[in-house]
This record gives sequence, C-alpha cells and structure tokens, in this order.
Amino acid sequence: MAVLLLTGPPGVGKTTVLRKVAASLAGRRLAGFYTEEIRAAGQRTGFRLVTFDGRAAVMADTRFSGRCRIGKYGVDLAVLDHLAVSALGAAADLYLVDEIGKMECLSARFVQAMRALLDTSRPVVATVARSGTGFIAEVKARRDSELWEVTRANRNGLPDRIVARLAASQRPQPP
Repeated sequence: MAVLLLTGPPGVGKTTVLRKVAASLAGRRLAGFYTEEIRAAGQRTGFRLVTFDGRAAVMADTRFSGRCRIGKYGVDLAVLDHLAVSALGAAADLYLVDEIGKMECLSARFVQAMRALLDTSRPVVATVARSGTGFIAEVKARRDSELWEVTRANRNGLPDRIVARLAASQRPQPP
C-alpha cells in the first residue's frame, strides 16, 4: 500500500480517524497535517491547519475576504502554500494528510507537493473529499491508491485497521 485514502460525508469522523492513527504511531516519524474546526457560539467559523511537528495557522475563516473562497469561507492560500507544503516536504516514515479537498486544491503549490509525495514510494494516509474533479479525482484514480469509506458504523475500528494495514505493507514479502 502506498496511498490509503479515507473518504466519507462531512462530519463522519475522517479527521478523528486520522488523528487516532497518528496517536497510535506516536513513536514514528510522522509528517503532514490535520485540520481543526474553529467554532464560535456553537457555529463553525473556520478551519485551523495543524502540522504534526506542532505548527498551526488559520487556513480558512468566514471573516477572511478575498477571491479565494469555498462556500462562506475565505481561504488563506499563504497558509497552504507555506505551512502545508513544508509539512509535506519533511522527512518521515509516514505522511498523514487531512485533507485533499476543495480548499486545499486552491493552492497550486499544495497540489504540486502532493503529486510529488504521491509519486514516491513513501506511505501516505490521507482524507479526501467524497466528490470533486481535478486533483481530487486524479488522486482517487491512481493505481496505487486504496479508497476506504468512513462511516459511523466503522469509524471506531478504522484506526486499528489502518495501523495493521501499514504494518503489513512494511513487512518484507516472502520470495
């Protein structure tokens, strides 16, 4: 397995699954990032990008203006261009990416960095938008990718399945 993609509807727990995988593999060199919702008065107002080396920045917010928008959110391309891309370029045993989605794909540098990473033999576990064209569709169509659906019924067991799948893919194959 080179690329494991997790998909499912918004709010089903894809990010939580990815973060639990990271916690299970705490002793390994991890690179990449996850996103956190920013909430105010019970409403989602934006998203924070957090790298596995501890850096964080707001990547999208309802208060951001500008031409880069996904729905009600203004997207700060500089965060994706610098923080996300640098996280993908770090040396690691495993790359975890949350997510390959419409916001992230606004950044040509993010797409370029993801393509470069995916073209290596390094293991990648990423969440991916359920639907989308362009790079989202391209990633799903790769021959070296597996697409797993996250549901409310399977999400609690998925972190252990992913860790086991990663361990199995790194064992030497018998001749």
